[in-house]
Amino acid sequence: SALANQHSGGSQATDSAAKGTETESIDTRLLGIHQVAHILRLAVLEGPAFFLGFVFMNEHSPIALGLALGLLAVMAAHFDEVRLLAHRHLDAYALGIHPLFTPQANEADLATLDVQLHAHRDDPRLVAVGEIGLDGFVPAINTPEAFAKQTYFYEAQLQLAQRHHLPVILHVRRSADELLKGLRRFPVVSGIAHAFNGSLQQAQMLIEMGFKLGFGGAMTYARATKLRALATELPLSALVLETDAPDIPPQWLYQTAEQRAQGISQGRNSPAELPRIAEHLAELRGLSPSELAVASSANARRVLRWPGATAKPS
Repeated sequence: SALANQHSGGSQATDSAAKGTETESIDTRLLGIHQVAHILRLAVLEGPAFFLGFVFMNEHSPIALGLALGLLAVMAAHFDEVRLLAHRHLDAYALGIHPLFTPQANEADLATLDVQLHAHRDDPRLVAVGEIGLDGFVPAINTPEAFAKQTYFYEAQLQLAQRHHLPVILHVRRSADELLKGLRRFPVVSGIAHAFNGSLQQAQMLIEMGFKLGFGGAMTYARATKLRALATELPLSALVLETDAPDIPPQWLYQTAEQRAQGISQGRNSPAELPRIAEHLAELRGLSPSELAVASSANARRVLRWPGATAKPS
């Protein structure tokens, strides 16, 4: 089952914490990680949901990094699963139709999304419509007809976000200009541009529209010079740390094709990698990890209006 083997990942320490260096680091013993290891967005499009881990401060330690997962639905058939899972693990969630799933989506799915957003409008864990957006990378959904269908579902879901006064979580892959066109047509209250990898001009436009930009594992590669420059130079108030687990592994988990041919397995990304990713970004920006954690926490809470409730719902 895709929902099997749920467990806490708080016992997984980062290398920096294990080394016990004298510089300030994130104490992973105090991490509030809810790790749901087998909720996968599979390349073959079989997974019901996937993680976005946004950094929230651990309530019990102002210098430790806490983590609450954002569980994002990708298709209407799994809306209930994602909502119940988020409540079970005290996480936030979003409901939406991912662009990779638009080929099989229909009007009934949009109607279901509308009904669910209304029915759970008072649920504090429902923080956004998402993941929605446009994908300009996968060939099968970039024929003129398929991309038109992506655009239709993207704009329809922007209108639902307007109606229900919710932020959006955006999928932005080779599609930033088209996404911005949609946002100008159907402005929303705010949102997060997940795994942002666009230009400085596109980033500034999104920020002006009230968006935060998500940075994660891709930023840890030395060759990602443009992305690292953005992560360094953009206002700290515009950034959130995230993961796209199990996708977008950080550099230390990546194995080349040659290494994999030699039998070295590819490391799987998980929310447990966020502390080390945070330390990486903190170093790039000349900040302490705790300063970065405070800022990312505040940014994520603000844009998603997430209170970080600690009690299970009745």
